[in-house]
Parts: sequence; structure tokens; C-alpha cells
Amino acid sequence: MYNDNEKEEKKQQLDRENVQNDQIREMGQVVLDGNPRKHRVELLTIIGEVEGHESAPSQSKTTKYEHVLPKLAMIEDDESVDGLLILLNTVGGDVEAGLAIAEMIASLSIPTVSLVLGGGHSIGVPMAVSADYSFVVPSATMVIHPVRSSGMFIGVAQTYRNMEKIQDRITAFISSHSKTSQKRLEELMLDTTQLVKDVGTMLEGSEAVREGLIDEVGGIREALTKLYEMIEDYHQMKDLKKTFSDKTAEIPARNL
Repeated sequence: MYNDNEKEEKKQQLDRENVQNDQIREMGQVVLDGNPRKHRVELLTIIGEVEGHESAPSQSKTTKYEHVLPKLAMIEDDESVDGLLILLNTVGGDVEAGLAIAEMIASLSIPTVSLVLGGGHSIGVPMAVSADYSFVVPSATMVIHPVRSSGMFIGVAQTYRNMEKIQDRITAFISSHSKTSQKRLEELMLDTTQLVKDVGTMLEGSEAVREGLIDEVGGIREALTKLYEMIEDYHQMKDLKKTFSDKTAEIPARNL
């Protein structure tokens, strides 16, 4: 028989599991805190189509940016969170939404690691490189292609200039968060020899690393190991800064 304390602990554990299961079902999010080092890692999955201001068809698998942005803000505001792991298997989607998510990830103060599984196509590329360190599994692919527009397209010079500006924003972000130059990205985007019905380039896992887009080929084990190392370095740096700040505060002000 359980005593009252054991019953309460059992209830709290069950409540936590139910909350985690709900998060996984609704948004693919969960907290990883069962590791021996007791690091609290938030897991964020970006799957299917990145949904922006317009809703995708109901049968489509989507990542909704109105779910992801508040979650990232909560992660930054929560001092108990040690790091963020991002899993990507996306075909791309809304450019503005994808860039917004990428910018949020890039601006987080905690260590972040991304892992591309299956695919990190189109606007998935900026999200993959937005982390502090990135991994890709050998079988994954990443497609780099020019910006597309759906719906009515007005064929005038202003429209083309606007598309070029959007494309420049994407390539500038990718180049600033990876080892690939903006010029090389444009070359990959305009390649006509690889995709049957499109312009662009498909890179497999090791090719994405050779091009400097992704840091390393690896899976979930390598991604978590790297994240734990980064978390420990991050905490050591914070402790050093705090110690220095405390010692500085102890120095009496010099009389003028």
C-alpha cells in the first residue's frame, strides 16, 4: 500500500507524463531531463510544411509558427532551461514564418543544436543553420532553390525585384550562420542540372557538410552529446562571469 506522500508523488509523475504526452501530440515538444547530468533540454520538432499566415490543407502535416514563436520566447525566459535541441524533417513552407523561427532560434542565449532528419528543404535550410551547431544524418537531403510564389503572380519588374530581395534575405541569413558564402548559395540555387522539374540543388548529408551548410554528420546521440558539452561550457562561462562580477563589486571605489 502507498502512503499519502507516495500517492502524491505518483499523481504528480502521472500529471507530468500526461502533460508531456499532450505536448508531443499537439506540437511535438517535450522536455528532456532524464540524462545523468540532469541538464534540462527543450525539444522542438519542425516537421512537414511550415505554416505561415495561411492555413495548410487539413490533411497536411504542419509546423505552425504561432505555436513555435511563443514556445521559443518561453524557453528564453525560463532560467531552468539549459539548452534546445531542434529536430527537422520539413519540406519547407512559408518564407516569412520560417525566417521568423530561424531568427528567434539564432537569438536565444542558451546553447542550441539542430539535427536534420529526412529532409531540411527550402526554408528549412535557414532553420537548420540557425542553431549554434548543426548535424545531419547521412540519409537526409537538403534542397536549395530560388524563392517561389503561389497564387496570382504579376509579371512586372517590381515583382521580380521583390522576389530578389526576399531571396537575398534568405541567402544572407544562411551565409551568416554557416560556412557557405552567399555567392555559392546563389550558384546552388540556380543549378539546372539536378532537379527534373525545378532549378536548384539537392544535397545529401555528407554533401551538406562539405558545402559548409551543416557542421557535422551525425544522429541523435552525437547531437545530444554535443549539446551537453555546450551546456557545460555555457555554465562554466556564466560562473566565471559571476565570480568576476562579485570580485569587482568587492573592490572599494577610489576616492577622487
